[in-house]
Amino acid sequence: QVQLVESGGGLVQAGGSLRLSCAASGRTATNYAMGWFREVPKKDREFVAAIDWNGRNTHYEQSVKGRFTLSRDNAKNTVYLQMHSLVPMDTAVYYCGATTSWIRTMPIEYDFWGQGTQVTVSA
Repeated sequence: QVQLVESGGGLVQAGGSLRLSCAASGRTATNYAMGWFREVPKKDREFVAAIDWNGRNTHYEQSVKGRFTLSRDNAKNTVYLQMHSLVPMDTAVYYCGATTSWIRTMPIEYDFWGQGTQVTVSA
């Protein structure tokens, strides 16, 4: 089992920045690729970004490229999503997921999830 705890969400004005963290615990958490997804009411969970187990490879959803940066510190078992130039459409609950596979973009391919953290961007 891998336990994931997200933090860092909040309310920010458009153009602002936030850094989300996802702390992992449990067996061999560092062996997992990690991803961030976001969800708004009545819509499917949407892929945002993912990183492989050693942090050498990342993949981003097109709308966040150049604005979001995903990184990980395996010594701290933590993944970070740095978000800049936020816009109201980024408003969502952000979820961190762990997968034993390579970088994946579909929620069904993830094995473990955190509880989510709310990000609200005001106009």
